[in-house]
Amino acid sequence: MAVKLKVGSSGHSIGWRLLRGLLVLVLAMVVLGGIVFAYYYHQYQGVVDARLAQGPLFASSAQIFAAPQEVRTGQQLSAATIAAQLRRAGYNGNPQMGSFQLRGDSILIKPGAQSYLATDGATITTTGGVVQSITAENGAALAGYKLEPQLITALSEEKNRTKRRLVTYNQIPPQMVQAVLAIEDRRFFEHGGINYVRTAKCAVQDTFAHHMSCGGSTLTQQLARGFFLSPQKTISRKMSEIMITFQLEARFNKQQIFEMYANQINLGQRGSFAINGFGEAAESYFGKDLRQLDLAECALLAGMIQRPNYFSPYKHPERAMERRNIVLDSMVETEAITASDAAKAKAEPIRLAPPSVDASEAPYFVDMVHDQIVQRIGDFNTSHSQLRIYTSLDPQLQQAASEAVEAGMRHVDELVRARYKKGAENVSYPQVALVALNPHTGQILALVGGRNYGTSQLNHATSKRPTGSIFKPFVYATAEQQAVNGQTINGAPFTALTILHDEPTTFSFDGQTYNPGNYKDEYHGDVTAIYALAHSLNNATISLGQMVGFGNVAALGRASGITGAKGTPSVSLGAYDATPLDMAGAYTVFANSGVHLNPWMLASVRNKNGDIVADYTPEARQVMDPRAAYLTQNLLEGVMNFGYGVEVRKRGFTAPAAGKTGTSHDAWFAAYSSNLICVVWVGNDDYTDVKLSGAIAAAPIWAEFMNRAVKLPQYSDMKSFTAPDGVQLLSIDRNTNLPADDSCPSDTFSAAFLVGTAPAGTCSHMGEDPQSLGNRLFNSNPDGSENETPDGTPHRNLLQKMFGLGKKNEDEQQKPQP
Repeated sequence: MAVKLKVGSSGHSIGWRLLRGLLVLVLAMVVLGGIVFAYYYHQYQGVVDARLAQGPLFASSAQIFAAPQEVRTGQQLSAATIAAQLRRAGYNGNPQMGSFQLRGDSILIKPGAQSYLATDGATITTTGGVVQSITAENGAALAGYKLEPQLITALSEEKNRTKRRLVTYNQIPPQMVQAVLAIEDRRFFEHGGINYVRTAKCAVQDTFAHHMSCGGSTLTQQLARGFFLSPQKTISRKMSEIMITFQLEARFNKQQIFEMYANQINLGQRGSFAINGFGEAAESYFGKDLRQLDLAECALLAGMIQRPNYFSPYKHPERAMERRNIVLDSMVETEAITASDAAKAKAEPIRLAPPSVDASEAPYFVDMVHDQIVQRIGDFNTSHSQLRIYTSLDPQLQQAASEAVEAGMRHVDELVRARYKKGAENVSYPQVALVALNPHTGQILALVGGRNYGTSQLNHATSKRPTGSIFKPFVYATAEQQAVNGQTINGAPFTALTILHDEPTTFSFDGQTYNPGNYKDEYHGDVTAIYALAHSLNNATISLGQMVGFGNVAALGRASGITGAKGTPSVSLGAYDATPLDMAGAYTVFANSGVHLNPWMLASVRNKNGDIVADYTPEARQVMDPRAAYLTQNLLEGVMNFGYGVEVRKRGFTAPAAGKTGTSHDAWFAAYSSNLICVVWVGNDDYTDVKLSGAIAAAPIWAEFMNRAVKLPQYSDMKSFTAPDGVQLLSIDRNTNLPADDSCPSDTFSAAFLVGTAPAGTCSHMGEDPQSLGNRLFNSNPDGSENETPDGTPHRNLLQKMFGLGKKNEDEQQKPQP
């Protein structure tokens, strides 16, 4: 019995020693683990501290705003549409920005202290979607009222071309929060940053799979990885992620962590920009403010988190819809929504904003704004401050410009492909630029710098190219200006009916000879000035340039913003370079009564409180007499109505307009209405000949744009041009180049003259002209010459007109249009 007790005592003692040793080992491991944990916790505390010491986690990028839209009586706008625009601008969300009250068909608007506009309010009343009246707060009737400018975009973060629109937790719809938690981290508001059960399951799964692929990360872990670590999946990176997660959970509450996550998460790509955060994603994918998203849209964005490009609704709509529906089912499981709610959301189709960043965000325009702001304010102040930059852009017109370029370039591509043999490789497709200005302010309303910003960020709207024939109007404008000044050409003031010689000619200049040629080497003999410009006749134009002085032509070009123009014969044909933006500015001289306006895009820069940092004033200079400008404009109307610009008439644009085609190695079209100037350029980046005329390649794009613009309320009132004092408009008989009367009303065109310079008499009565009756009966031209009419056909004398003679010969002699 004693032996048994001894043995038992010894065994019990050994057991206790083993247990005690094991406890000591465990304790040692715990202490060692604690020490290691404390070391790494402290180490990563330093990492987080260093990052936070650099400033806010997200750079406060400057925001770029469009021009304020002016509402006018008679416009097609409803009160509800105005309310939606104001809501997007921050009204009723930010009291400092402004507020509105929608009362049926009327809306009361009250801008706030941070508004770009004055704080004067107004009531706009509509009926049937048409603005009936605008009343100021003091009861006075107003002709127009400007709405708060819309946000175009924020400047990208320079290093990685990331776009984001920062939101606070309170600005995130509850359904957006619920959708993210349902699919990504259901216990987010309960755990301390790590979901241990889920992490353990993923560890087992990855061990058997021999690679790390399981997604067991919580939102806090995803945030830690996004801010501080690379996306590579390794054990060491996972441990670092966990340590940083503890740091974030210790420093911030759950709402702050979710807010950071909502602004950081990557949600795909748009053009060359990364889309980060739900605020930017809502605008990019749906064209909405985040607060305006419905349940289906929230679920779609939440579903994209896992694999943004794989579930892109633009590239893979079926995948995106399937993933969205999975999120909705998950929300039912978490009891965030009912099964009925999910069914309704699943039945909703995916409605996306236009996929082109060029249409919605005007990226070439924004790049120009950034460059100008950096020049004027400085790079650091631009990139690290909450500046509010107000610009000239009209978002609706920018959309129209982008759509017109897209449609027009499909036509150009078809023309290019037709030149190549079937199966030909390395087909070179040309580039494009479009610039639209307000002709009376110089405001850049729309700008497209290329066919696809994601493919090429080179801004062709600011790239210098030979201007070709769109410079020719400055030759004729010089002649008109000299006529106003009392100078003459061959003893008479220049008019639309001045005869120019279009024939092969060798021009001598500065000891050298110059031998230009016409399109297809076709020459028209003696022609009127209005015909020569309408049909872009090279030799006739150079002969006029020689008469008025090439130096004078170049001087007018330089005064109009074409700074490279030089006084040589080739200046008459647009041999010197300018940008499409330069040419749009140059044409303001004709459209704006001889005043040149420098195109501008910056209106004002404010800080986050709405205080003015800088305001900018447009530059204007009188370079031509208003009468000379109008007379030139009248010649350009002829281009549109019976010259090469008639292509836009064929495409349905019927409003009064003036313009000019241009063809060199590139294709150009520059033209304007009473309220819009638009210049279109098409050409190859390598300067090879595009082998397409301006009438064929550029004019159709111009027509596409203007046909869209005229449908917008703010541009629908395109009016006829008004002649200034001292200028008279006459209807000219095409056969005699004399003012038309009742005997010849059918074949006429309109021409403008300085008072006192119009031809004497009429097509059937010579008035004070000292011609003999025989001359009128037997000579084809009143002065006995055989000059052509503006359309290139010979004159007919009275006998020919009376008996219908000469028409056959006329048809035979008429030159085909180049």
